[in-house]
Amino acid sequence: MNFKKQDKQNQPIEGISNKHLIVGVDIAQQFQVARVINYRGIIVEDPLTFENSENGFDRL
Repeated sequence: MNFKKQDKQNQPIEGISNKHLIVGVDIAQQFQVARVINYRGIIVEDPLTFENSENGFDRL
């Protein structure tokens, strides 16, 4: 059975349920910005800014 590339990319997305939160991180040299959304794409929290360092990652 052959799958299209798009089908393969969509499989993890289709597995997201109301029990999941999605964290997106905008990566930069000095500071990162993370945003948390629910499975419907609704923002759960204000964006969190943290340093591009081990301590910053621990804070996240």
